[in-house]
Amino acid sequence: MTLLFTSTPERAEAWTRLFADAGEAMVVGEDAVTDPTAITHIACWQPPKNLSRYPNLKAVISIGAGVDQMQPLPPGVALSRTIAPGIEEMVRDWVVMAALMLHREMPRYLEQAACGQWAPLTARPARTRCIGIMGLGRIGRAAAQSLAALGFPVTGWSRSGAPVEGTEVFAQEALPEFLARTDLLICLLPLTAVTRGVLNAELFARLPQGAGLIHAGRGAQLDMNALRDALNSRHLSAAMLDVTVPEPLPADHWAWADPRVIVTPHVASHTDAEEGARHALAVIRAGGAGQPIPGLVDPGRGY
Repeated sequence: MTLLFTSTPERAEAWTRLFADAGEAMVVGEDAVTDPTAITHIACWQPPKNLSRYPNLKAVISIGAGVDQMQPLPPGVALSRTIAPGIEEMVRDWVVMAALMLHREMPRYLEQAACGQWAPLTARPARTRCIGIMGLGRIGRAAAQSLAALGFPVTGWSRSGAPVEGTEVFAQEALPEFLARTDLLICLLPLTAVTRGVLNAELFARLPQGAGLIHAGRGAQLDMNALRDALNSRHLSAAMLDVTVPEPLPADHWAWADPRVIVTPHVASHTDAEEGARHALAVIRAGGAGQPIPGLVDPGRGY
């Protein structure tokens, strides 16, 4: 069994070392493949276009937490997304930072600072501002725990409505009730056919007047024009975006110049090379032992 790795040279260095230490075969880049029949796994952000070249392929491993960038795979080929503590911790940290910035009116203070204005605003206690998290996977649960520890009331919304310890969870059909109670909305949903465009005018209208948006899911979930309209009508007060549509956001896009919006360039997390390699080794070994593959993606759900 051999893994084909297609990513940056810096990542390849760490992967090569860890695979050698583990006694597992690995090649870097398609140009290095001398025997395509030996390739059983591919680790990549996007797989090679011609997967038929690899007749014994068992699994494709996304080197990130998302898989929406992946093309459909041949029948019988599994798809795994990287499960790495570093990803969860970094996104959690970005979300907590964003929530605190909107909670303490940082967009307004940055606007005032740009013109030398000293104008203190009245601060609200954390206990008076409810945070709602859309998406309660590993990252969503970690963010909920951290924000609750800071004193915020935290609720969650998920497709299944499965219970999460310490968090009130709303199921899919209870979205209107969830939104009506949410002062700061955090989106951590995976991108699927159902969640594409979910952050739209109808959803924003269900939030309380003056609510804020924190978006670290996927850019295609957000209707940027609807966000601008909601800000201009003052129904939403501010937004922090780590993902946008399109990406990269053009230099002349309205969001860069709007003081109510803070944009970071999809940097909430990145996959640590060593953690990614360890996940890939776990996938290979689990498959060889006939055990469940870590991070296995359900094609029907898209995550």
